[in-house]
Amino acid sequence: MNYIATIGLEVHVQLKTHSKMFCECPVTFGAEPNSHTCPICLGLPGALPVMNREALRMTVLTGLMLGCDIAPVSKFDRKNYFYPDMPKNYQISQYDMPLCTNGSVPLHDLAYPKDAQKNIATPDKEVHLVRIHLEEDVAKSFHFENSTGIDFNRAGTPLMEIVTQPQINSPEEAFAFLTALKQILIYGEVSDADMEKGQLRCDCNVSVRPEGQRELGAKIEIKNMNSISGVRRALAYEIRRQISVLESGEQLEQETRGWDDVAGETFLMRTKEFAHDYRYFPDPDLVPVETDVLVADVREHVPELPKAKRARFVEQYQVSPYDAGVLANDLELARYFEAAAKGAKKPKNIANWILNDLQNALSAAGKAIHDCPIPPEALDELVNLIDTGKISGKQGKEVFAEMFASGKTAATIVKEKGIEQLSDAGAIEALCDDVIAANPKPVADYKAGNMASLNFLKGQVIKRSKGKANPRLAGEILERKLK
Repeated sequence: MNYIATIGLEVHVQLKTHSKMFCECPVTFGAEPNSHTCPICLGLPGALPVMNREALRMTVLTGLMLGCDIAPVSKFDRKNYFYPDMPKNYQISQYDMPLCTNGSVPLHDLAYPKDAQKNIATPDKEVHLVRIHLEEDVAKSFHFENSTGIDFNRAGTPLMEIVTQPQINSPEEAFAFLTALKQILIYGEVSDADMEKGQLRCDCNVSVRPEGQRELGAKIEIKNMNSISGVRRALAYEIRRQISVLESGEQLEQETRGWDDVAGETFLMRTKEFAHDYRYFPDPDLVPVETDVLVADVREHVPELPKAKRARFVEQYQVSPYDAGVLANDLELARYFEAAAKGAKKPKNIANWILNDLQNALSAAGKAIHDCPIPPEALDELVNLIDTGKISGKQGKEVFAEMFASGKTAATIVKEKGIEQLSDAGAIEALCDDVIAANPKPVADYKAGNMASLNFLKGQVIKRSKGKANPRLAGEILERKLK
C-alpha cells in the first residue's frame, strides 16, 4: 500500500535585535551564563515590560517579504504554563491577534538537497503560512550528569513563530522550505538563522495516511532538531516508523517525540491526548499595537528577495538560471558578484570565475566569501586582462593563485612576472611567417588535411615568442596564411 505524508512546521526565529523583547538586556550568543539578565527578563515582582519597536519592525518586514496580511491592530497575551525555563510562569506571546497571517514561502530547485534536485515532485511549489506571531524566548536548560543548570541569558529574546499550513509532503520539501525561508530572513537582515546557535529552531508535525484516504492520520510532533539536514533525517525516519506501525495493524496516537541525531531515530517524550489549556488572556501591562505607521515605514525597506534577484541576474548579466540560483543563494556571494560584474564587459565570465576558481580556493582555504583576499574589483581586473587577450587563460589561473595567496592585484603580478601576452597582430604574423618557412613538412601535412599539424605550428609560434603569443590569434593567422 502507498502512503501519503503530511507535514506542518512550526519555526521559531530569533530576531537580530540588540536588546531583548521587553527589556534593555543585550542579545548575545556565548556570554557567561546568567550575565545578561535584569528584573524584567527574570520575572521579578513589580517589573514591567516595555515593547522592543525594532522587534515589531522586523516581524512586520518578515510578513511583507512573505506576502502576509499585516493586522491593523495586534496585541500581546499571556500564555500560562509552569516550566523551569519560564521565570514568570507565563510567556508573553500572541494568541488571537498575531501581527501577520497568511503569506507563503516559494521553494526553488537549489533549495532542495543536492541529491533530490533532479527529482522534484512539485517544481516551483509555494508553502502557505497560517501566521507569524511575536513572543519572548525562554531560558536554556543544560542537563549535566547529576544536575540541570538554567541560563537565563536567552530568556526574553525576541522570537518569531512561523506556522505553516500542512502542505509539505516529503522530508525533501521540508528541507527546501527551511532553506528558502532562511535565505529570505538573511536577505531581510532580520535574523542570522543559525540553527547551531539556536537562532532558528523547528518543530515538525507529521502524519501518514493510506493513499485514497482523505482524513489525516494521527499527528506526531518531533522536537530537538538542530540542523536543516537533521529535520530531513528525522522526518524520513518518522515517516518510515509510522508506516511500519500501520502495516503491522497497530494504531498511531497523537504524541510528542524527540530526535536522537546520533542514533538516527525518534523516541517518545510524552503522549498528548488533549491540547494544552494555556489560559491565554491579554497582557495587562502591554497596550495593543496599531501597525499602520509601522507598515508604511517598513514597506519602503523591503529588500530584493532571492526569487527576484535570480530573475534579474539572468536578465541583466546574461548568466544561466542555474548560475543565477547559485549566486543568489548566498547574499554575500551575490553582493560580491555584482560588485565585480558592475563594469565588466562579459559578466558571465565573472560568474564563471566566482563559481569555479574562487569558490574552490575559498573552500580549500576554509574561508567564507567575506574573508576573500581578492576584492571584487581585483577579480574584474583579472578577467578583463584575459578577455582582452593581455594574458592567456592558463596564465590567468597562475595569476589568480598568486592573487589569492598574496593579495596583490593582477596587473602587479603580470608586470612582476613579465608575462603579458603578445597580442600585436603584426608581431605574431612575423613569427608565423618564420615558423611556416622553417617547417615545410608540417605545412604540407596541414594542407593535405592533417589538422593536428596546425597545433604543432601554433606551438612553434608560441615557443618563438617565449610563451607570450596569443594562442587564439596565432591560430587564426596561421589558418589564414595556409589556405
